[in-house]
Amino acid sequence: MGTATGSTFDAETLRRGIEGNTGNTLLALYTDDAEIRIIDRNTQPSNPKILHGRPAIAEMLDDIYSRDMTHKLEQCIVQGDHAAYSESCEYEDGVRVVAESMITLRDGKIAEQIMIQAWDE
Repeated sequence: MGTATGSTFDAETLRRGIEGNTGNTLLALYTDDAEIRIIDRNTQPSNPKILHGRPAIAEMLDDIYSRDMTHKLEQCIVQGDHAAYSESCEYEDGVRVVAESMITLRDGKIAEQIMIQAWDE
């Protein structure tokens, strides 16, 4: 992991954000006007959940990090103004979640993200 050439995006900061206890470090990696599209069994490709802006992203992160679960950055590749990463999560009861994200960077911050996630049922 490392820093993308010509940008300030740092995969190690992404790791600290994902694996931390709050969403604050992670939220700081997004631009003010960032957009996240989330695809899963509830919000399928034809109708993804779309979050616009840091306030909406903060609300989602607050919800996620209020849960009794662990988060781990499995892999991250940064190339120019794009990055991809895999994340795994586990609830205290053993339910697992896997998320894959593709991101577009602007000035070293996440401007666009598409996340595909799946979880045990």
